[in-house]
Amino acid sequence: MKISAMTLLGLTTVLLLTVIIFTSMNLPFGWGFYTTCLGQLLLVFTVYKVLTDDYHTDKTFKDFYEDRPDLGR
Repeated sequence: MKISAMTLLGLTTVLLLTVIIFTSMNLPFGWGFYTTCLGQLLLVFTVYKVLTDDYHTDKTFKDFYEDRPDLGR
């Protein structure tokens, strides 16, 4: 199964929010430390995955903001 870059980004966010919960609940240091290390590794992998994702578009800078056409003038 191929995991998309957006799925990895969501997983990384949830994992790093879990670190915040662990530290606020005063769980043992080891749990927070290893979860933080895992989150940092996952964050580096996610950034790599996003930057190397095979995504193509035909949009250019001239298209500018499509939701605000008045800004393109």
